[in-house]
Amino acid sequence: MSVKSDHPETIALHAGWRADASNGAVAVPIYQTTSYQFKDTEHAANLFALKELGQIYTRIGNPTTSVLEERLAALEGGAAAVALASGQAASAFSVQNLAKAGDNIVSSTDLYGGTWNLFANTLKDQGVEVRFVDPTDPENFRRATDLRTRAYYAETLPNPKLCVFPISEVASIGKEYGIPLIIDNTAAPLLARPFDHGAAIIVYSTTKYLAGHGTSIGGAIIDSGKFDWEKNPQRQPALTTPDASYHGAIWVEAVRSIGPVAYAIKARTTLLRDLGSAISPFNAFLTLQGIETITLRMERHVQNTQKVVDFLANKKEIARIIYPSKQTGEMRRRADKYLTGGYGALLGFELKGGMDAGRRFIDALQMFYHVANIGDARSLAIHPATTTHSQLGEEAQLASGVTPGYVRLSIGLEHIDDIIADLERGLRAANQ
Repeated sequence: MSVKSDHPETIALHAGWRADASNGAVAVPIYQTTSYQFKDTEHAANLFALKELGQIYTRIGNPTTSVLEERLAALEGGAAAVALASGQAASAFSVQNLAKAGDNIVSSTDLYGGTWNLFANTLKDQGVEVRFVDPTDPENFRRATDLRTRAYYAETLPNPKLCVFPISEVASIGKEYGIPLIIDNTAAPLLARPFDHGAAIIVYSTTKYLAGHGTSIGGAIIDSGKFDWEKNPQRQPALTTPDASYHGAIWVEAVRSIGPVAYAIKARTTLLRDLGSAISPFNAFLTLQGIETITLRMERHVQNTQKVVDFLANKKEIARIIYPSKQTGEMRRRADKYLTGGYGALLGFELKGGMDAGRRFIDALQMFYHVANIGDARSLAIHPATTTHSQLGEEAQLASGVTPGYVRLSIGLEHIDDIIADLERGLRAANQ
């Protein structure tokens, strides 16, 4: 029996696990196995018929992974989670679990470049239309909605634009129509609580802050258990009509005895079973190790980042700083409303020298790593115009806020004096 608590510091260490029942081991074991022995034919039949929950095959679930899933659900105040092989898999599954060919979702334009490409091209090729709208006005989501709209999608703290999304405003619109809001909270674990503001599903790239050490690719979708899929059943046929891929199961009915987890169970028993984007037990274990210290790490990430923002504030080489604490008006109001745990560890800035200055800045850094990642314990830097966003179309680049002189930093846990010294080195080079 795991320890019960409402405090993230305790949940991060104890949710989903106490000790091994057979030998008392405290650390979560790595169950490096593909298969699981059934007690008898009745036990096997019950598992496949969803009459009871348990392990069948590691592509669908694994005891190590199950602890990670319980811990993630507990941290977010959700009902269930499904861990996946990557954040990209999580983004795709979150939509594919509800939308099929001929359906559409409405998405914020403020997205990570990889998600934009997934939505604009790959899902389009699969017959799912993604309608991009400017989240500055939440009513844009209503205007883009029709009878085949199955979900709204956004990022809490969009990377790299860093303008906080109006969660409750859009969630309220969605509830009128029976449309869930899916929120990617990758850049703001512990800092934001999307379920508290009406989001139905949370998506994570656990690769980032949750794992925290740049070692393990992973993702997750978390079901709040609070969205009423049956209120407008025609709006959500994936969950309210017979599913041919699972012997005609109607998911909201099939799992009623288990709990309000129809979305999560469907994702596991259809998409994960069929597409196979399973996280490895070893990566699940390493992600659990990261989660144990996330409350401490996020505090230091945020502290260091604000000090960097203060350092950059009056630098002549910089045209503007992109960070929630530097925003004004409605954007600052949203940041203060939703980022109750701090403004995050991502920041961007615009160099006056444009593309060439951005290149010189990056090339001069000695401690910051030049990598396509965020959320590492180490400080990271990238020039999106020459890397992560260079292959995107002009519309995607403009929507994301990436310009030739834009530099994105992911501030790590090093001593702040060393972080600032390296940034000074980069700024000197950018000004040459």
